[in-house]
Amino acid sequence: MIPTIEGSVMRDIFAVLETIRRPRLLMQAARIGMGAYRRGRDLRRLIGSVVPTDEAITRLISEENKLELSRIAGTAEYSPARHIELLAALIAEACRLPRLIT
Repeated sequence: MIPTIEGSVMRDIFAVLETIRRPRLLMQAARIGMGAYRRGRDLRRLIGSVVPTDEAITRLISEENKLELSRIAGTAEYSPARHIELLAALIAEACRLPRLIT
């Protein structure tokens, strides 16, 4: 569990978020899906509980990475709908973070 979103932990989160590259259509669908995002309901469903924003982002990144690997491998268990939901949650949670002033 990450105790704080200050300093290097927050920089690490932003660094990871800046490097995520996904197909345009997937990201467009996720941005549209943000409109239906409800933090309490969706975090419980996607990661099992409602946690602080920094921890939610860390867990969402982990889950999304698993789906991305599944998408690239073309496995049968890949779910585009779940991938979109995770990306929408990840974007929405990232919007909750304070911006770093460097």
